[in-house]
Amino acid sequence: MTTHEILIAAQSARQPLALAGTDTKNQALEAMAAALTAASDEILAANRKDLEAARGKVSDVMLDRLALTPSRLTDMAKGMREVAALPDPVGALLRQIVRPNGLVIEKRAVPMGVIAIIYESRPNVTSDAAALAIKAGSACVLRCGRDAWQSCHAIVEALRRGLVSAGLPGTAVSLIEDTTHASANELMAADGLVDLLIPRGGAGLISACVRNATVPCIQTGTGICHVYVDAAADLEMAVRIIENAKTSRPSVCNAEEVCLVHRDVADKFLPMLHTALVEDRAAQGLTPVELRLDERGAAIIAGTPASAQDFDTEFLNYILAVGVVDSLDDAIAHIAAHSTHHSDAIVTADDKAAARFTACVDSAAVYVNASTRFTDGGEFGLGCEMGISTQKLHARGPMGLAELCTYKYIIHGSGQTRGGAAAKLQTPCC
Repeated sequence: MTTHEILIAAQSARQPLALAGTDTKNQALEAMAAALTAASDEILAANRKDLEAARGKVSDVMLDRLALTPSRLTDMAKGMREVAALPDPVGALLRQIVRPNGLVIEKRAVPMGVIAIIYESRPNVTSDAAALAIKAGSACVLRCGRDAWQSCHAIVEALRRGLVSAGLPGTAVSLIEDTTHASANELMAADGLVDLLIPRGGAGLISACVRNATVPCIQTGTGICHVYVDAAADLEMAVRIIENAKTSRPSVCNAEEVCLVHRDVADKFLPMLHTALVEDRAAQGLTPVELRLDERGAAIIAGTPASAQDFDTEFLNYILAVGVVDSLDDAIAHIAAHSTHHSDAIVTADDKAAARFTACVDSAAVYVNASTRFTDGGEFGLGCEMGISTQKLHARGPMGLAELCTYKYIIHGSGQTRGGAAAKLQTPCC
């Protein structure tokens, strides 16, 4: 089917989903999770084709983003069931006002309608997005990258079988067949057919959507995430946090890309960091982290001299830019200049320093003494997520069910009519 035909077909699912009760949607999610598990062999077979085609063309870290395993499929099904267990946002009363004239004005959450998601090479986004959209009462149209299409197609086919078995239309979840730029451009300009566009991917994709979309678009952010090691930091804690933030899964947007260290602890801390990220990992047969050091850092430990661009790069790899700063305020200023406003952290035992950092750093998620890797819908208790919004309108941070709804006003009256100057004119006597 063409992209336009898929978008038209998705319209047929709008009303059934909007009218579906909580039990119906939850049963559908359970059926979709069961269908995903039942189709694990065919999904993994499709994924092997994607991996084989991508091998040698992308880095090992990016191959990891693309790879599915039985345990990852289990986690995907678990995520769908967790969404089913969450409260239904549709119909929630957000506010009620009773006016002096007796009008009762309700502000209620309602479905978006059709949500389009453009993403790249993470097949698990397919089930996450579908689950959230269905629970939020909206159809979703998915457009994945070429590298992941076989995997995503197999996943969508399974999810649609689950939907149909639960009595909801299969067109509630669709996958665009065209993986060229043309289909992405068509989604960006699908006025009247797409109610919300969410891009999930690299800076180029997100920038293209923000610049060119004529449909409503939420800007999900690239993650140039910082960890600042304050003068009052527990340095062993800082090493643990940075090791997790950088190495647990470097290919994701909440991974740390920049480490800033206060000058008062740099001489002691940077050798500790080098030992943990470079020497110990190499000794364990793990990929060591390449430390790209500013001039002050390079005077303390060995590494690669950092270019100015390194502090503005989302590496998505085992690379960490490291800089030494003179003060907390210098760290805050550096983050303001270089952060993508995704997730930034301070490690400190000084409550006043923590308070100033959290007040001044203008990011969607600001951490004190914790890894940036927690910026995730599941970790925030939202179930899975549709993406991490770095904008400030409508949604910010991990986008869960509530952020996938809009609202409308419902007004209950008992015959009220509005007065005004015209209504007050008296009919002249004759």
